[in-house]
Amino acid sequence: MKVLFNADDFGLTAGVTQGIIRAHIDGLVRSATLMMNGLAVDEAVTQAKKHPSLQVGVHLVLTWNKPLSAEVPDLIDETGHFRFNNTFASMPAPNLAQVEKEWRTQIEAFLATGLPLHHIDSHHHVHGWEVLKDIVIRLAQDYRVPVRFVDTLKDHPEICLTDALFLDFYGDGVREDIFDRLARLEAETVEVMTHPAFVDEDLRKVSSYTDKRQEELALLTTLPVPDGVEIMRR
Repeated sequence: MKVLFNADDFGLTAGVTQGIIRAHIDGLVRSATLMMNGLAVDEAVTQAKKHPSLQVGVHLVLTWNKPLSAEVPDLIDETGHFRFNNTFASMPAPNLAQVEKEWRTQIEAFLATGLPLHHIDSHHHVHGWEVLKDIVIRLAQDYRVPVRFVDTLKDHPEICLTDALFLDFYGDGVREDIFDRLARLEAETVEVMTHPAFVDEDLRKVSSYTDKRQEELALLTTLPVPDGVEIMRR
């Protein structure tokens, strides 16, 4: 089995960014995805350029903070923040043209950093929203990069980053038996979603998922890789 450990939320805060770099230098993380509306984007870009062995993708956002585009009025609330949250699946469908405009703006902002684009995924897995499927496929094709596996893309394996996505290294699932659990999957390639971080005050202000990130970092920098598992670079 080939396993890709990807760190989400690169650039969210300085502590998150530093934790991801540590999980890469001293641990299992081989890729990360950058939030272009995060609080520490410049630092993340600087660190990524210092450590080019870390493959960086874009963590598309529709459910946190503010958009990058000034021309997406239907996507925001009265404060200028995205009106969607992690319960988006139960919300009315968004303005699709404006979603595509905003996501292309985020991708173009990523490319303007000079970093090579490794893959696309999203905050809260919003790219798996059925109504956004065609947009996601178009972005993958136009930018010629793979996309994190989600159920809505099962019929498009040609654009998926891996055969499967493991979401349970999170919360109570942050445990040492991660490789035993992965071995039960029927997949040749699997991405493990991770969130390593040094917890800082900015993170506590913007996220409910905090101390567990530091537990993830501790495990990702100490776990041995068992025989039969290859830590992959795509």
